[in-house]
Amino acid sequence: MGLFRTIRRLESSPAPLIGLVIVVAFYGWSLVEGILQLAGFLTNAPSLGWILLQSNPFTPFPSNSLLPPSFAHIMGTDDLGRDILVRILYAAPTDALVSTVVVGGGVLVGSLVGIPAGYFGGTTEEVNMRFTDLFLAFPALILAVAIEATFGRQLVFAILALVVVWWPSYARVFRGEALRIKNLRFIDAALLSGLSSRRIMTRHLIPSSLNTVLSYATIDLGNSILVYSILSFLGLGVPAPAPEWGAMTAQGLSYFPLWWWYSLLPGAVITVVVMGAALLGDGLRDILSEGG
Repeated sequence: MGLFRTIRRLESSPAPLIGLVIVVAFYGWSLVEGILQLAGFLTNAPSLGWILLQSNPFTPFPSNSLLPPSFAHIMGTDDLGRDILVRILYAAPTDALVSTVVVGGGVLVGSLVGIPAGYFGGTTEEVNMRFTDLFLAFPALILAVAIEATFGRQLVFAILALVVVWWPSYARVFRGEALRIKNLRFIDAALLSGLSSRRIMTRHLIPSSLNTVLSYATIDLGNSILVYSILSFLGLGVPAPAPEWGAMTAQGLSYFPLWWWYSLLPGAVITVVVMGAALLGDGLRDILSEGG
């Protein structure tokens, strides 16, 4: 099913359309802001990172400490007087990067483990799926916390920890799809034409599995942001003073409920983005299943 046809189908259903708007807005902003932050880093001009924002997300303004939401500060300010909306917008590229790399890494590793398991069966399936079960035996969040706590509080280790806990579910999805697809007639035709097993897997099994994986991965974009925010909430995200949604929520709890906006509004942003990805993923699942 083509991209434009899928979008037209989404437009006929309010919930997936709302999800599409949220996801496009989040990743669109994150791309622009992320490019500016990268340009600022490469040119040693960090101010480029907040050129589109109302203020510097790092500089304290003690006179503005804990101001409630207003026209001047739509989401209020934190205990150091920094604009909360500015810090949320500045932190968005980090969450977008984490979710994209984690889900992409999970899909890649999961396909490398699950597709051969489903296609070959036998010993290959037994070894690959027992290896997968080994990772599934540990609670995902606890395993991620253990990995990041071991290697240190850096973004790359947070991403690594999440990829490690994310790929097993995709291995199971790809295995199931491979078991279903390998008995279809076009696979028999590919075998009769002399294609090797490797080419059949890369040219037929993986592409034919992507319809099922796409909706699953879309939902997981939000789930990975949620889990990464939990890691940051626990103090295992990007080190301060860099803003991060989960860490901002944790910091604001000390001031709740009197200064409710400090903790509640960053948490609300996380909820909206996660719900947007879930709505879009559910819509894509319905559309692709009807189209398939």
